[in-house]
Amino acid sequence: MTRAAKVTVFLCLGSFLVAGLDLLTACHVQAAPADDTTAGAHLPAPAKDIALAAAPGEAIAVFAGGCFWCTEAVFEEVDGVKEVVSGYTGGDPQRADYKAVSTGATGHAESIRITYDPSKVTYGRLLRIFFGTHDPTTKDRQGPDAGTQYRSAIFTTSDEQKAVSEAYIQQLADAKAFSRPITTTIQPLDKFFPAEEYHQDFVKNNPDYPYVQRWAKPKLKKLEKLLEEERVNEE
Repeated sequence: MTRAAKVTVFLCLGSFLVAGLDLLTACHVQAAPADDTTAGAHLPAPAKDIALAAAPGEAIAVFAGGCFWCTEAVFEEVDGVKEVVSGYTGGDPQRADYKAVSTGATGHAESIRITYDPSKVTYGRLLRIFFGTHDPTTKDRQGPDAGTQYRSAIFTTSDEQKAVSEAYIQQLADAKAFSRPITTTIQPLDKFFPAEEYHQDFVKNNPDYPYVQRWAKPKLKKLEKLLEEERVNEE
């Protein structure tokens, strides 16, 4: 059963099926490929970046790293991030809804739109967190979720973002930060379609949901390690 099917069951039948869902999650764990975020907190900071802005403002970053519940939860914890919205990017505008996207036939990626203050956090730092909290080496898959909608992708809003993203992927490849080739794609942002309301803040609103416990919580642990390494390096 896919995550799309599981969330439908969960929302329709409530906690009655929690035990069953937990068993399904365990089955997915056995089938999922090994996670290649072994670099974790040891990912280098980008050598090429966009400098911090001189004054407060707003900028947008859009990333796809598998389940948007997980990526949203990660970036909501980052200082300088003002808002994170789960949604769909890169597909048919007429089919930007969860049921259609979950078929894998619409061309969309589950993604997040990050609104951040570029005077407090750089785009490059967001990229490091992105690569350090998901597996960029599994094409069209993250953990138990398979399909093009779960691909690793960066949707850029400027030539600067594109240049920084390309340079960082090359930097990670040269450093052999991952044991397998990075499959993350880079393309210009066309349109971002916010997901249904029940997907927003899903991890915060459903902390005991079996999928959240198994897949989102470990990503938050990876974020903690990344941030701790940053603090140590600043001392």
